[in-house]
Amino acid sequence: MTQRLLTLLRGKTPIRPLDALKGGGGALLGLLFAGLLGRFAVGGGDWLHPLLVAPIGASAVLVFAVPASPLAQPRGVIGGNVVSAFIGITVAMLLPAHPLIAAPLAVGLAIAVMILLGCLHPPGGAVALITVIGGPAVTKAGYLFALNPVAVDSVLLVAAGMAYNRLVGRSYPHRAPAPPPSPHGTTDPLPASRIGYDAGDLDKALARYGELLDVSREDLDALFREVEIQAHQRLHSQIRCGEVMSRDVIRLDRTQSAESALAFLQRHDLRAAPVVDEDGRVIGMARRAELQANRRRTVEAALDPFVHRVREGTPIAALLPILSSGQTHEAMVVDGDRKLVGVITQTDLIAVLYRAHIVESVL
Repeated sequence: MTQRLLTLLRGKTPIRPLDALKGGGGALLGLLFAGLLGRFAVGGGDWLHPLLVAPIGASAVLVFAVPASPLAQPRGVIGGNVVSAFIGITVAMLLPAHPLIAAPLAVGLAIAVMILLGCLHPPGGAVALITVIGGPAVTKAGYLFALNPVAVDSVLLVAAGMAYNRLVGRSYPHRAPAPPPSPHGTTDPLPASRIGYDAGDLDKALARYGELLDVSREDLDALFREVEIQAHQRLHSQIRCGEVMSRDVIRLDRTQSAESALAFLQRHDLRAAPVVDEDGRVIGMARRAELQANRRRTVEAALDPFVHRVREGTPIAALLPILSSGQTHEAMVVDGDRKLVGVITQTDLIAVLYRAHIVESVL
């Protein structure tokens, strides 16, 4: 019963307790910082009454609970609140005797202007409203109310948000994760980004959707790419490395001469081969270029110790990000003692994915 109630209250979106703690703790510290420093900025006074306006509490929810939201970015917090304050004050001055009309008019104009200026911020609507119905103190302050406390609170809250979110490991202002550059220094996207939808497809889908979304286009792209990977891993999670690996592996001994190893690779028409120690454990990879440069030395002097190791029971989906990065062309399959039992190359992976695609199409 309790679990059902929690599910009803939280919805279906997974929520981590740590995220709730970060959001609540950040709002506590951020509002404390903004309120006390704001009071100090205007000449001190009663420190038990920090200089805060009510809508800043709503701004804190966005800045500290959902800092990746476009509505929580500094442009929106500062620009949206200040613009809304100026609009609300102007409407209140033009219609002082008609608060019933002035209040909704101020909020409506504030929302429209925020959207046009690209600084939409939900608490801005509350700022516009409070400037109309806030009472004699707000009316007396006039346009100064937009600067102090609205602008002061907004700037201080953003500053606190930058410091706190960085402290807890989140980016603010938020920047969507950029795709990694090509390891070869070219302008081509990574192989995994060349298939599926493209930027034009995403733009057309958003235009057809026709609604403002509380998520940036860049974040949507990164999220959809991750969904593609997860779906692919689920579809191919039953195919294991042990089923597709090459078992008759051409390998090199670390103690043999680089010249003999180079001739060995040329005879088998290979560009690289794993290097093993006396017990058959993988210790690296040797490639023709490095062997050529160290012809008078042993293989151990020319090997690259960095290799990807997987087990026979590893799903091939785990190899997709490894072998599609452009940096690695093979993965070593080892047993519990790290002894070499097989190799999976990009060619092996492409072949099995092609066969899996045919099976899926038939089914």
